[in-house]
Amino acid sequence: MGDQAHGGQSHLGNISSHDHVHDGVIDGGLGIDLPGLLGRRRLLTVLAGTTGALLLGACSDDEAVTLPSTTLPPPTTAGSGAASSTTEGTLPIETLATPPANPVTPTTDAGPSGDCELVPEETAGPFPGDGSNGPDVLSEAGVVRSDITASIGAASGVADGIPTTVELVLLDADGCTPLAGAAVYVWHCDRLGRYSMYSEGVEAENYLRGVQESDVDGVLRFETIFPGCYPGRWPHIHFEVYPSLADATSASNVRHTSQLAFPLEACEAAYASAGYEASVDSLLRISLASDGVFGDDAAAQQLATVTGDASTGFAATLTIAV
Repeated sequence: MGDQAHGGQSHLGNISSHDHVHDGVIDGGLGIDLPGLLGRRRLLTVLAGTTGALLLGACSDDEAVTLPSTTLPPPTTAGSGAASSTTEGTLPIETLATPPANPVTPTTDAGPSGDCELVPEETAGPFPGDGSNGPDVLSEAGVVRSDITASIGAASGVADGIPTTVELVLLDADGCTPLAGAAVYVWHCDRLGRYSMYSEGVEAENYLRGVQESDVDGVLRFETIFPGCYPGRWPHIHFEVYPSLADATSASNVRHTSQLAFPLEACEAAYASAGYEASVDSLLRISLASDGVFGDDAAAQQLATVTGDASTGFAATLTIAV
């Protein structure tokens, strides 16, 4: 769908009612929402691991985890100056996990009553740009758009990378029926691993962020680029589902927050391309099984189906129940 007018005011005042957790990065946020980052099904494992650590008295270097500072990144404004998408900057930093393992093939889950299994609730990370942690792109008039490669408003940067179409199919988990008229806000890093509105060099940009409304079949699409891989995280796209476009103006109205994962084969093909050199080493040091977000089930419900190639572009599709 084309661009549409969208809310006109900031919603920073709603921060307290938006209880997202954040990725474990030095930029901040982990100390505030640590239980969510540990994952729904990994909490008992962590508790057991803590008890074992007390008995053994020490861990090996590979098992040691350093908790980051809880200082939140300061809000930024468009007045900080524009920067091109090719400017080198500081990448998001996260704790590296255990050695790589092979990803699993996603499955379609439906209970005996025909109900769909909810897509896992995940962290929004420290760079949501929805007003819950500093900057708020949802207040920009042009945020409702299908092509999210360029910045909007006063910003003018364009994210370079391999063209990628992302199609999401929304289902109502109660009955597995298409969810029409819902809104989805997506955001992800650029090919250098930077998040617009937050990362050094692109603080004044807001590219790779946008909102779309699902059609009668629950389908919506975004035109973007293949995201890079930065230290400590498997390549992914964040998304928030809102009841409607009218609700997608405040983070306090979020219905569900999760992440889309890319399959290994697509990542390897993309990162062999010029401009993605920094992603090669990061991908070698992470796996779906060891990722702090997808690791509890290796993204069984969040692994997109990807077609295409690096020369002509990719198309990623994911069906999610909310």
